[in-house]
Amino acid sequence: MVREAVGIFKDADTLQAAIDELLQSGFHRAELSLLASEQAVEEKLGHRYRKVSSLADDRTIPRAAYVSPEAIGGAEGALIGVLSYVGAVAAAGAIVASGGTLTAIIVGAALTGGAGGLIGSVLAKWVGEDHAHHLQQHLDHGGLLLWVHARTQANEERAISILKKHSGEQVHIHALPEAV
Repeated sequence: MVREAVGIFKDADTLQAAIDELLQSGFHRAELSLLASEQAVEEKLGHRYRKVSSLADDRTIPRAAYVSPEAIGGAEGALIGVLSYVGAVAAAGAIVASGGTLTAIIVGAALTGGAGGLIGSVLAKWVGEDHAHHLQQHLDHGGLLLWVHARTQANEERAISILKKHSGEQVHIHALPEAV
């Protein structure tokens, strides 16, 4: 049997505060999971769900690994940086290969690097908006569902305490058969 603490959060800030404290108190990020996207849940269930609370104790519900805000920011930064760098290096290489002047190399690298950065910024904005949309979908269905894998009785008690401390609702422990 797998024992988990589970709670529902009404906003992303209290969810994040609970996750931060869980991580600081010794839980590993792999022991935390969130409800997967609405599309993934719909595909698994074959229909839309109305309330998050009806999914809390169902082992078949698709889950998503916890992704920190820092990781999302890192992905956004990487999109901008990589596309800027690749554009600038490609332009500079092409100009050098064609025998261009130093001024042409600098101008070409700046223009294509800027264009790459602009494309990266648009993609980074999309990543952030997609994450925000995912959270809003769950809030529209009653809240953000967080599961915490608890290997010991002490972990169960600590997880319950932290979830309640950060305004988790319907916080409880459930035991589910291990997935095959």
